[in-house]
Order: sequence, then structure tokens, then C-alpha cells
Amino acid sequence: MSDVHAYALRLGDDALVLAQRMGEWIAAAPELEEDVALGNIALDLLGQARALLSYAGSADGRTEDDLAYHRDPHEFGCAQLVEHSDDGDFARCVARLLVFSAYQAELYTRLAASHDATLAAIAAKAIKEVAYHRDHATQWVLRLGDGTDESHRRMQAGLDAVWPYVPELFESDDLVDRLSGVAVDPARLREPALSYVADVVARATLRLPVVAPAAGSGRRGEHTAAFAPMLAELQGLARAVPGAAW
Repeated sequence: MSDVHAYALRLGDDALVLAQRMGEWIAAAPELEEDVALGNIALDLLGQARALLSYAGSADGRTEDDLAYHRDPHEFGCAQLVEHSDDGDFARCVARLLVFSAYQAELYTRLAASHDATLAAIAAKAIKEVAYHRDHATQWVLRLGDGTDESHRRMQAGLDAVWPYVPELFESDDLVDRLSGVAVDPARLREPALSYVADVVARATLRLPVVAPAAGSGRRGEHTAAFAPMLAELQGLARAVPGAAW
């Protein structure tokens, strides 16, 4: 697989795994309208994943389904933030969505100018979707952070729980370095993405956590304990009935 296809696969893994996590909230969100909203966000992310995985697979004849359903955990390059289990805690869910959508908004804005036409087109289509995801998360963080004492406490705890996984989003590596003009250096996204998050956190009367980064790197196939069970659920039907079509 070429470098550009490996990069597309990495971005597709992020979108696919977060789509699965967001989909877990359907029929479990705090209000009916939010079930629909989170389901739509999950579908947006799934659409991004399909486009990116299809492009990645075109390098060696694999389909999006091959890449989604027939790889083992260590073969996925998603960031640990997207795979992190929120354990049914809505504040963790929206804290993760705030950070990741702020990152994606900056990423896709720059990737839309990529020298690779396919990546540029995927990014340009996704920009409006991600803007909605970011706004949706923003409104919930403000609502919970500047709400009751209990909602404030839980929103702060949600930020604290996801924050160890944030630094990985902004780490550069050799793959990105080799794709100058094609890929986006994630280190350049840190300041604008986290400035947006910091502004929302301040308006929500919350504080940015000061915590040590999580161990390992999902980009290198080193995942959290929660990842394998989540992936088994995602892949279960396709692996149980090989070659099924519907």
C-alpha cells in the first residue's frame, strides 16, 4: 500500500471507529431528539469512512468492507481518542466529540487543498458535516458546564476522562512527513483546534485538564482494552457469515 493510501486508511479508521461509538448512543441518549442527532453524526462519520476506506483499498483490490470487517485490532491505525469507551457517560461522549470535531474541522479545511484530488474532494464534502458536529458538541458542553452543579461536575469529569487521549491527535510521524503537499501535518492543527476547545471550555465555566498523556499510540496499532470488544461487535456479522450480501 502506498503512503497516500495508508494515510487515507488512517483517516478512515478514525471516522469508522468513532461512527461505531456514536452509534452506540442511539436509543441511549438523554432525550429522543438527541438519539436522532447522534445517529446522524454517526452516519456522517460512516460516510467519511466509506469514502476513505474505499480509496485506501483501491491500492490493492480490497473493498471498504474488507478493510472494515476483516482486519484485526493491531491492523487499525485509529487514534485512541475515538476508540475510548465513554461507559455510557454522556458528558464523556460530548467532550470527545468536541475535541475530535475541532481537530477534524481544521484537518479537512486544509486537506481540501491537498495535491491528491481524491483526498481533497472527500475533505471538501466533509467540511460542512464536521462544522455541524463541532457546533452540536459545543452547545452541549456549554449547556452542561454552565448548568447545574451536578451537570458542571459531570461535564468536567468528562473532559478529564478524555483529555489523556488528546495529544495523540496532534503527533506528526514519518508517514505525514513523506506526504508533503498531500497530507496535513497534525502538529499544525494543535493551536487552532485547541484554541477553539479552550474558548468553549472557558465559556462553559470549566477548566482545561492538566493530565499525563495516555500510554501507547493507536496510530501504531497499540489500542486501549476497550477497542477489541468494540471491534468484535462491529465485525461480528461479517465474520460469522463470510461473503454475505444484503
